[in-house]
Amino acid sequence: MKKTLTAALTTALVVGAASTTFAAANPFSDVPADHWAYDAVAQLADDGVIEGYGDGTYRGQNEITRYEMAQMVAKAMAKEDQVNAQQKAMIDRLAAEFSEELNNLGVRVSNLESRIDNVKWTGKLQYEYKYQKKGDEGKTATNNLKFRLEPTATVNDHWKVKARLDADWNAERDQGAERKIEGEDVHDNAVKLKRAYVAGHYGITDINAGLLPYTSEQGVVFDDNLSGAAVTVGAGHKFSGTALAGHKSDGEGGLHNMQGLKLNVDPTEEFHAAAEYYRVSRVSDKDYDHVWGVGAKYAFAKTAALSGGYWRNTSDSNGASNKAWNVELAYRGAEPENMHSFGLFVAYRRLGANTALIPTFDAIDGGQKGWELGGDYTFAKNVVGTLKYFNGRTIKGDAKAHAYYGSLEYFF
Repeated sequence: MKKTLTAALTTALVVGAASTTFAAANPFSDVPADHWAYDAVAQLADDGVIEGYGDGTYRGQNEITRYEMAQMVAKAMAKEDQVNAQQKAMIDRLAAEFSEELNNLGVRVSNLESRIDNVKWTGKLQYEYKYQKKGDEGKTATNNLKFRLEPTATVNDHWKVKARLDADWNAERDQGAERKIEGEDVHDNAVKLKRAYVAGHYGITDINAGLLPYTSEQGVVFDDNLSGAAVTVGAGHKFSGTALAGHKSDGEGGLHNMQGLKLNVDPTEEFHAAAEYYRVSRVSDKDYDHVWGVGAKYAFAKTAALSGGYWRNTSDSNGASNKAWNVELAYRGAEPENMHSFGLFVAYRRLGANTALIPTFDAIDGGQKGWELGGDYTFAKNVVGTLKYFNGRTIKGDAKAHAYYGSLEYFF
């Protein structure tokens, strides 16, 4: 079957972007910029439909095989969810025209389409502001812009590869977000790999290994990423358990090694309870801390939930930092996909610094106690705003502390 540049041009019109202009570098030396087919061929190459030959030429006058043509049509078909009605009609006509070739090469085409669709991307852009005052430490404010990308790639029926890339920007100072490296403040503009791990599922067993996320019960003890592995048995059942082991460092001699065990009981959709244990060492102190805790949550009327828990570091004799507890009443919750959905909460938290190691909360910090309240609202589909307020005291020194927190998130 002889298909020349005309066939490639037709496919380019199908898979091309909806924009009216196109500016890309000339991918092939034998298709000059003033050629009547330049835009189409460049768009086709940019979309990954054609790759040309090793010497940098396209050879549009040459015959291409039925398999090469099937590749182009199959890729166009795989992009049907990204095109308008007119473009979809063109795809359907192409599929009908080359139905014999597609049928003859069905196995290879099916494999090609599955590979095209095996990576899913999600992410968000978030503006975040926090103002706080802690005792004699004075007032501080952060004004950050955060960008996040989260790809998920399907390997086979049992395994996926997941990752997360983060970039932070201090909007007030117009520079990279501040962080500490070996105790020194630095401003880092680079995109950081926050997660990269494999996620496996076999029957009732989930396996995660690599740079993975972990959240303890209610996020009181730990909510961050660590390098290691976690195995959950009984996921989605009334009884389940998670064992984990990993490494985490904050650059300031913080957490080093962490092992843990969490047992969950979920007899009904409304009730959840858990008991957990963590063994933690620190870079500067090879002795281990032992953190134990229990928590529970009950949802009633499908609109509100009451949760609470207690945690203690049994290796720490300092009563000011070896205890943590959390009580929270929440009403509904903003859903990014549902415009005008909203949520409200009020909570009392006590976060002993040696027990609440990396807690999940926004307005209150570790080493503080007091009331936290707030809410969130979905302004438009995938656009969510959040406000929180904390009023309390520092656990060490018993000084007044308060904070305001706000964020606006755009999910995609």
